Amino acid sequence: MEATRIDLEQNDIPTHWYNVVADMKNPPAPPLGPDGQPVAPERMLAIFPGAILEQEMSAERWIPIPQEVREIYRLWRPSPLVRAVRLEQALGTPAKIFYKFEGCSPAGSHKPNSAVPQAFYNKQAGIKRLTTETGAGQWGSSIAFAGQMFGLPVRVYMVNVSYQQKPFRRSMMQTWGAEVYASPSQLTQTGRDALAKDPNNPGSLGLAISEAVEEAAGRPDTNYTLGSVLNHVLLHQTIIGLEAKKQFDKIGLYPDVILGPCGGGSSFGGIAFPFLADQAAGEKRAEKLRCVAVEPTSCPTLTQGAYAYDYGDASGFTPLMKMYTLGHDFMPPGIHAGGLRYHGDSPLVSQLFHEGRVEAVAVPQLATFEAGTLFAKAEGVIPAPESCHAIRAAIDEALKCKATGEPKVILFNLTGHGHFDMAAYDRYFAGELDDYAYPREAVEASLQHLPQVG
Repeated sequence: MEATRIDLEQNDIPTHWYNVVADMKNPPAPPLGPDGQPVAPERMLAIFPGAILEQEMSAERWIPIPQEVREIYRLWRPSPLVRAVRLEQALGTPAKIFYKFEGCSPAGSHKPNSAVPQAFYNKQAGIKRLTTETGAGQWGSSIAFAGQMFGLPVRVYMVNVSYQQKPFRRSMMQTWGAEVYASPSQLTQTGRDALAKDPNNPGSLGLAISEAVEEAAGRPDTNYTLGSVLNHVLLHQTIIGLEAKKQFDKIGLYPDVILGPCGGGSSFGGIAFPFLADQAAGEKRAEKLRCVAVEPTSCPTLTQGAYAYDYGDASGFTPLMKMYTLGHDFMPPGIHAGGLRYHGDSPLVSQLFHEGRVEAVAVPQLATFEAGTLFAKAEGVIPAPESCHAIRAAIDEALKCKATGEPKVILFNLTGHGHFDMAAYDRYFAGELDDYAYPREAVEASLQHLPQVG
């Protein structure tokens, strides 16, 4: 009988993260200041520790994982690689479908993979407290957990619509000792300005980032942490793909297509980047590999955005980054996949997409919940709404294989469980969810506000 769950031993936890920058055809575009000149690293030391900045700018292929971080990783890593045999049977596909299950971490998602090292490096640097933003609450709960591991208080600015939709994510953060505020809030000038314009502002990740960065920049004892987009976050998440490669080696298989949900890019980059290393090395098994980022049609950053320099936040506190963007003042609708409601995308994912090394597809909300429900019935795991995007695309790929007869190997990143997202499933079952394809004219209007560089 073929194994349906492929596990590794704890001594198989990778000792290094993989840095895709080392294998990119062109060097990444540098972050810029408002004057169009590259940002000096010293400017970023106001909100990040030196070790994080070194990782952000590194072109080294392998970055050592500190032993203290690996010890905490042992609480849930290595995570299992699972073959979705019952889903294959339900679809009647000849494809082999595998998922890397990241929902077994204390916070229930992949986010602690970066939260733990970020808290570690800040503690090493003598920082006393942390701020952050969160959309669906998975990152906020993860940094709350990691802060507790290293004795660092955490303040979380949670996008208002998710703050209302996901009360138990708030409870998780508070259980780990974090303070949680709906964003926009009255605690920062950014928040007060936004509320003055619209007292019912639903919030956005860009706005919550502005609040967290504003506070961190104004306090020498406080640093900012974030759960996606920047190079060092995607670096930390490569532990997912590195483990997956070892697990496929154990069973003598290799994926034909890899899928990951994509908002800021951390979960997609985390599972796909280590396999791109095989392509860069000219490995024959990776020649036809496709890596596909899956985003919502309501926030179609890669599929409809512009590849341009833009701010990472709504207020312009961050440096300008070269990325696919819908415009930093883009206000996405309140879909339940709160972790995918970001106006931009990782500069690394963006550049790889622009150069044709990875693909992107956008899927509508109802189809993702249909896929998530089918997956739960077949495999037992109730997935987070963000993960349902990758599941939808995986099912679509498997149905193509059914039509062609191709026995492809499909891998997707199941980024987290949906135990705290059941209100979204309730609304789906009640027929209260809508599909929302963001109008092209609205995207064009938002892109008119891109900063002029040079």
